[in-house]
Amino acid sequence: MSVNGIRPAFPLQQLARRMRTATLEMPFARPVGEVRAIGPLGLEISGLSRHLRLASLVEVMTAHGPVLAEVIRLDGELAYCKSFDVRVAVALSDHVYPRGELLYYPHESWRGRIIDALGRPADSGEPLHPGGRAVRLAAAPPPAMERQIVSRGIATGVRVIDTFTPICFGQRLGIFAGSGIGKSTLLSMIARAQVFDCVIVSLVGERGREVREFVEHTLGSAAQRSVIVLATGDESAMMRRLAPQFATSLAEYFRDQGQNVLMIMDSVTRYAHACREVSLAAGEPPVARGFPPSVFSDLPQLLERAGPGRNGQGSITGIYAVLVDGDDHNDPVADAVRGTLDGHIVLDRAIGEQGRYPAVNLLSSLSRLSQRVWTSDQAKAVHELRRLVARFEDTRDLRAMGGHVAGADPELDRAVDLVPRLYTVLSQQASDPPSTDPFRDIATALSGSL
Repeated sequence: MSVNGIRPAFPLQQLARRMRTATLEMPFARPVGEVRAIGPLGLEISGLSRHLRLASLVEVMTAHGPVLAEVIRLDGELAYCKSFDVRVAVALSDHVYPRGELLYYPHESWRGRIIDALGRPADSGEPLHPGGRAVRLAAAPPPAMERQIVSRGIATGVRVIDTFTPICFGQRLGIFAGSGIGKSTLLSMIARAQVFDCVIVSLVGERGREVREFVEHTLGSAAQRSVIVLATGDESAMMRRLAPQFATSLAEYFRDQGQNVLMIMDSVTRYAHACREVSLAAGEPPVARGFPPSVFSDLPQLLERAGPGRNGQGSITGIYAVLVDGDDHNDPVADAVRGTLDGHIVLDRAIGEQGRYPAVNLLSSLSRLSQRVWTSDQAKAVHELRRLVARFEDTRDLRAMGGHVAGADPELDRAVDLVPRLYTVLSQQASDPPSTDPFRDIATALSGSL
């Protein structure tokens, strides 16, 4: 079909068959460009610059079918694009068409499904049912003065979190850990909390073999009310960068319906690595350990979208895993994320090596909203416990050398008596039932010694 002799950019019926849950905002006319150069960092397109803008999409018509790519740089008559598929079979002089903006149409029936970053099913289920309202990737957060005030606490059932780093609805918390310290297990324990209406999980750069295990065993029953957005480590940087943005848009969709949403991202670090690869391909210079400046503006733009909504809306409680390279908690990504979030939980490898999980470092972890959850008695008890833990850990070497004599220091005697019992009651496996009253559990274990 043509109008005034100009064909649409793509037949709408064919587009609906190809992408049932995500569509593209297309220009009316059908301008065409061509591939001028192909490199390891992306494609160079000529003839389309005046029809494109940054972050818009193009479709390359190859001999093996269409390939979708995003515009990452515009330079005069040239557009630099990066494909969403790592297995690109693009040839020089292949025709290229503008495809506009990527739009998603979420629906309530998406709960319990695994979806890729382009809104396509990644499981063996039925085709996704599209909703009636489009959502965009780059939505702005609610205005600061229109947001609800965060004040209502959450019972996660994880004793160490509910006592030492309590979480509120609409709070954003980071879990900082090296690899293999139980980060994903702790995230799954939080996801099982029954206080959330919906759970959105963004798995970025995960090993492909672990995805099914995470969904069926680690998440367990929580998977039925979760929407999982997946971009495995073998996928392109474009897909790994897109997945957290799409997941956040999904969380905003459910929040706008008045639901309390738990948003889990594993991990922010791999998202930052994907952003770095795309930014370097666009010609940005590295400034901090190989990261271009735009990475440190992309992070707060994404993280700020979580939090409380406007009055009458729900909230997005964000739990973000931060994979610290070499257990260095001061690397640029970890430092930038820690300054943006409302608290951080630090997992310590030395604690995990002792067999104590969750391997939370009580002295390094904090919640900036804890005072809105604790009663005055609970706050006093937590501060006293922290002081005893600090004394216990500071004298560990001294006691190992036999330098502590019982009765010489009553406070140290008290720490030696109470802290090991505290560590025992705070230890909790994913298979253990959630704690309904963590302060009572601790008081029972310590036999009223506080």
